[in-house]
Amino acid sequence: MKVDILAIGVHPDDIELSCSGTLLRHIAQGQTVGLLDLTQGELGTRGSAAIRLEEAGNAARLMGAAFRKNLGMADGFFAYNRENIIRIIEVIREHQPEIVLANALSDRHPDHGRSAKLIADACFYSGLVKIPTTGKDGTLHERWRPRALYHYIQDRNLKPDFVVDITPYMDKKIEVAQAFRSQVFVPDAKEYKEELNSPISGEDFIEFLRAKARSYGRDAGFEYAEGFNVARTPGINNLFSLL
Repeated sequence: MKVDILAIGVHPDDIELSCSGTLLRHIAQGQTVGLLDLTQGELGTRGSAAIRLEEAGNAARLMGAAFRKNLGMADGFFAYNRENIIRIIEVIREHQPEIVLANALSDRHPDHGRSAKLIADACFYSGLVKIPTTGKDGTLHERWRPRALYHYIQDRNLKPDFVVDITPYMDKKIEVAQAFRSQVFVPDAKEYKEELNSPISGEDFIEFLRAKARSYGRDAGFEYAEGFNVARTPGINNLFSLL
């Protein structure tokens, strides 16, 4: 299945917390979106790998994603090596996205920046014909390099290279994020009341998500926005695209 956008996160919930408003906007516009998690988030303070996998499926359905996959790399200890790059390449070549969204270039959680490098390099190597990969049926994949790679901004307030208006989708973004009941604040998630608190489990984190989106939207004249960084200079054909 070819998709227009492949969003990749090192942990289940990275995508929802950081760029789900953008994905919701593009799904509403008719584009197709696939989701890929590199780990099961098993080192997270709250919940478990099994719980987070279930929550990830619920979030994907709420969002309207075409699919969600998990590569099962080691949370916190995934390596930058040939094996892990190839596993990401296989997904890229199978689904041939035009755009890939990846973790922040740098962030509070060290996994995020490390994942950004791993994903970026996989996008490049996916275009090399001398790195062969095959599908489950043994068919040789066609080489494929996405046309663009954008890094969503996560916990740290990095200066964005561009922002996407998510004003009509802000409430839905919160709903999608709260599908991760074990991770973020959900008023009726009594089953996690006794678990240790984490930086994203308090009610103030939901307020933070809204405030962050307001901050990124303000300079562009949007009520709410999500910010992105690029490692290469993007090009446009029409100055009016930047209004």
